[in-house]
Amino acid sequence: MSAVATRNHGFTIWFTGLSGAGKSTLSRALAEILRSRLWNVEVLDGDEVRENLSKGLGFSREDRDTNIRRIGYVCHLLSRNGVVAVSAAISPFREVRDENRRRIGNFIEIYVKCPLEVLIQRDVKGLYKKALAGQIKDFTGVSHPYEEPLQPEILLETSTESVKESLNRIVRYLEEKRWI
Repeated sequence: MSAVATRNHGFTIWFTGLSGAGKSTLSRALAEILRSRLWNVEVLDGDEVRENLSKGLGFSREDRDTNIRRIGYVCHLLSRNGVVAVSAAISPFREVRDENRRRIGNFIEIYVKCPLEVLIQRDVKGLYKKALAGQIKDFTGVSHPYEEPLQPEILLETSTESVKESLNRIVRYLEEKRWI
């Protein structure tokens, strides 16, 4: 959907990709850029949402879907009230991402793509090491599936472009499509 956002009706930017790909880094930096342009922005980071809105959910398919639906619902509420909602969550299943797209309407999907080998090298939290050793069960991208978006509005290759380059591409897209 390519609608022109207004201060009365916001939109949602949905970052998806594997753990460590750069979703949180990019979402926070983008939020600062948008705030500097006087947009009201709220970032819904997957880890923070799990701690505050989805505490008690596990990592089964059903629990993951519930978590992503909750994020989508909050994004829907924020967007319809003039806020730019920025979601940074793995959101591994295409069906639920598409469900959120339909609910929200003003929705921009950004696929933050990074090869597994690079993610393993980065592994800031040590999660891939544990997952590969079998210490973490159902880890997305290792022992649990991740369904890549088929047609994201923006595809970022964070193994080959800098944060600044990725942000420039996002802002250019938002300006060209008249979201901002």
